[in-house]
Amino acid sequence: MTMPTLDLEPPRRMTAATWNRYSEWPLVAVGVVFVVAYSIEVIGDLHGGPALPYDIAIWATWVLFAVDYVVNLVLAENRGRWFVRNLHELAILVLPVLRPLRLLRLLFVLRITHRAAERHLRGRVLVYAFGGATLITYLAALAVLDAEQNDRTANIHTIGDAWWWAVVTITSVGYGDHYPVTFVGRVVAVGLMIGGVALIGLTAGTMATWLIEQVGNRVDTKLEQAERSDDDLRERLDAMGAQLTRVTELLEARGGDAGRLSD
Repeated sequence: MTMPTLDLEPPRRMTAATWNRYSEWPLVAVGVVFVVAYSIEVIGDLHGGPALPYDIAIWATWVLFAVDYVVNLVLAENRGRWFVRNLHELAILVLPVLRPLRLLRLLFVLRITHRAAERHLRGRVLVYAFGGATLITYLAALAVLDAEQNDRTANIHTIGDAWWWAVVTITSVGYGDHYPVTFVGRVVAVGLMIGGVALIGLTAGTMATWLIEQVGNRVDTKLEQAERSDDDLRERLDAMGAQLTRVTELLEARGGDAGRLSD
């Protein structure tokens, strides 16, 4: 009596791509919780006891973001290279002076939106650009308000002032009626300027790529149609040549028969 053998496959090793695929939407939800809690705390200018529930939510989401960073580092094929390429992620997590820049984690939503737009139709880039610009503007307004609203020398004290400043800055208008005076506020301003330029460049590049692909597809279609027409013409010419050859052979055969009869 033979014992049955069990074909046990070794468990598959978790990869960074697998982790990111399963964790991206939960992290988006965490990011939404973060920005809601942070918005209520900043706009309401809450401190002490009233701010405690929102501080707990903010720190809980920060812990989850830190876990995501550590897991990606552990699962990276080349940890040293990944660490160097993602130093900004580490800075956002550990440097207290960059507290408002934790909002940049919400740009993860933009990456997902961009991937979805590219996967379905590049022509939706305008929708992505509008949504991305709105999100970046709001995050920058919230961050600069957090840095400026309790500074006596500042001129940004409400979310309306901060939103107006962010819109003016990202559009490169620069009226100058509102501007950051604190160090953190100016860091946010630099980030908003760079983000605005990057968003415009990304949008223009995506649009140009989409247009080039559309033109290339049309050219390829025309070439295929022309090639098919050439093939059809060759087939018809070959058929006509074959028929002409048969007619010639028949005529020659009849001519030969007539010659033999005359003899």
